[in-house]
Amino acid sequence: MKTTTKKLSDTKVEITAIIGTEELKAAREQAIKQLAENLKVQGFRKGKAPLSVAEKHLSPNEISEHTLDLAVRSSMPAAFADAACEPLAIENVNVVKYVPDETAEFIVTAEILPEVKLGDYKKLTAALDQTEASEADVQEIIDNIINAYAEKKVAKKAAENGDEVIIDFVGKKDGEAFAGGTAKDHHLVLGSGQFIPGFEDGIVGHSAGDKFDLELTFPKDYPEKSLAGEKVVFETLVKQVNEVIKPKEDDALAEKCGKFKNMAELRADIKKNLEAQNEHRAMDKFRDDLVKELVDHSKVEAPEILIGDQMRFIHDDVVRNAASHGMTFEQYLERAGETAESWEKQARELAAERVKASLVLQILAREEKVEVAEEEVAAKIAELQDVYKNSKEALANLKKPEVRQDVKNRMIIDRTMELLVEANRDNKPSKKAKTDKKAAKKAEKATKK
Repeated sequence: MKTTTKKLSDTKVEITAIIGTEELKAAREQAIKQLAENLKVQGFRKGKAPLSVAEKHLSPNEISEHTLDLAVRSSMPAAFADAACEPLAIENVNVVKYVPDETAEFIVTAEILPEVKLGDYKKLTAALDQTEASEADVQEIIDNIINAYAEKKVAKKAAENGDEVIIDFVGKKDGEAFAGGTAKDHHLVLGSGQFIPGFEDGIVGHSAGDKFDLELTFPKDYPEKSLAGEKVVFETLVKQVNEVIKPKEDDALAEKCGKFKNMAELRADIKKNLEAQNEHRAMDKFRDDLVKELVDHSKVEAPEILIGDQMRFIHDDVVRNAASHGMTFEQYLERAGETAESWEKQARELAAERVKASLVLQILAREEKVEVAEEEVAAKIAELQDVYKNSKEALANLKKPEVRQDVKNRMIIDRTMELLVEANRDNKPSKKAKTDKKAAKKAEKATKK
């Protein structure tokens, strides 16, 4: 077979292949054999007639067509091998010439795995964030514990900051109630910063039985875009005011929290748990930062077919998440202030990022010869079988060769990520990274308020 390749783009090729006499002869023999399997010839059981006999009872056109089909399909892997590319999807196959028993010529157009020029993965600058928990972080947990053990006493007085109020409210924009703006018997600690600016301050000074309107404006950066910067009115009723009596921060409080003799032991345990959480989050971020930087330093294009696959995964995730909150996809878009077009644009960008990340990790695994032994794969399959032991469908899927291969591929990528992390674990954060981290932490605290 002879081939010529025309590169249409970094992710698409057109290959012209000419099949010779020997290949067509082999394909013809295979075609007759396959067609004879369902042939009934007098004097022989179905499919048992000798091929020389079966051939005489088959249509020449049927043999010719089946021969061409087999010849083209069997030649395809060799054609892509000659072109030194890996097909992702065959878009079109066009037979342009066919002389039975002599030659055939076809043109195939396909999406291919793009050539990836990997950057130096050992010289990345992303750094692992510090995981130490500050005293302020520990104190925040202590304060939450204190609030959890606080006692509430009905108070016959006007509400003050620190008091809990039980309220009914209806939020309206342009005279119409808006989604998520209505509640009954809502418990709110004044000064906690749970509501938009002005709401809690507007309740201070009111007593049980007071009914009033709060005219407020949502912040311009409010996540719900349909309300961001909008003027609204909250029709509010204070039903009860509770004085919150907080316990002292002492050893007695520590004993209530578990097997702690004093506050020092409780603080040490909180600090340890916080740092474990910080370490987990920092490592996840470190991995993401390393892959993103490696993509930026590499030459890699995302094939359309893979982008499309990822967009479907992203869409399905959003649909499931929306359904879990009682919403359709369309309602989710409306609540997020998105149109189908704007959402698709963002999803496409995210999908392209994921595809590029997957490709650079696959190439890194190949270049560094990252492998996973079959016994390791078997152990992982056994572990998954134990997890899904109550699901017949899952157990059946785990027996499929393609699922086993997918598990192996995931293990190889995980091992490749370990390689990437170890090569850059000693990276020191830049001054800009430290500044950005402080700014992010400050912004996070501001958001909580």
